[in-house]
Amino acid sequence: MSDRLNGAIAGHPATSAANELLVAYRHDIHKLTGDAHDHADDMFAGVPVNDPVPHGADSDAAALSRPAGQPQQTVEAHGSHYRLSLCTGRSQRETITGSDPEATIRELVTESDPEADHRAWLTNAVVSAFNESVYYPYTSLKYHTLLVGALVDNYCAGHGFDELALVVDPGDTLVPYRTIYTDERFCLRISPAATCEDRPYARLGSHPHRSWATTWQRLPAHPLATDTDQWARVLDTNLRRIRSWSTALQYLDDVRDGGAWQ
Repeated sequence: MSDRLNGAIAGHPATSAANELLVAYRHDIHKLTGDAHDHADDMFAGVPVNDPVPHGADSDAAALSRPAGQPQQTVEAHGSHYRLSLCTGRSQRETITGSDPEATIRELVTESDPEADHRAWLTNAVVSAFNESVYYPYTSLKYHTLLVGALVDNYCAGHGFDELALVVDPGDTLVPYRTIYTDERFCLRISPAATCEDRPYARLGSHPHRSWATTWQRLPAHPLATDTDQWARVLDTNLRRIRSWSTALQYLDDVRDGGAWQ
């Protein structure tokens, strides 16, 4: 972790775990500002940003959503950090017309309480407009960042990746740092399988890779009402086809916000 964050943070004096979580939530700010990583500023609004994430959590989260090796342009006509919607195929730049992205970034960056920052990332609509890589424009920076935060928190607690599971919680249940998706119907989090015996869960596997579809299919009880709801059946079918974690989570988000899922 950067020496710039080794000191105390307001409200969390000398708490290294809080520092590491804030690093996680601030590590890809350059993608929101449209800067290449090699040329990105190391400060925004007077706050350190774009620092390396501890415990290898950034690379592990990337492996959950993107293929290994040298990236290749997958959509030739698209080369920006604005996400392409899996629902419509259109750039999400238009979805933030009239908003103030810089104000959103400032709000996220200057939040010194990592728990509040986690909630802000979960509920922020502007960051949903950005992808985690221009090479893979259907991925989501929002959900990549939430995955990074969940992994950092689990790793800080001493849990290895092979201990972790995707857990289904009741709607509007927020577990600090570990919840990666939330709405009024159900929530999803990343936690050790050994602590989740009272909730439906599916293990992530021995190592991070694009395993969303197989993990979703292994859940012993699904949160979607596929027996009675046509949209839920369509949503479930598509989620069983998507391998990328951030893409799948953003797809859930888009379907929910689009009003198709009743």
